[in-house]
Amino acid sequence: MRNRLKDLRVSRGWTQADLGERLGVSRQAIIALENEKHDPSLDLAYRIAALFGEAVEAIFENPHA
Repeated sequence: MRNRLKDLRVSRGWTQADLGERLGVSRQAIIALENEKHDPSLDLAYRIAALFGEAVEAIFENPHA
């Protein structure tokens, strides 16, 4: 699933490990999300959106739209 996760993370000066720690997931999970090799669970997508103060739809592209 296409997303803006890397851009949002980099704009805040966070490493992948920093973001993983804030979300309670591994750095490897962040890498997989950023490289679009893994889709987040609904819970994780909402936690990411809350952390960045944006709507889920503003971060993750709807593949069905």
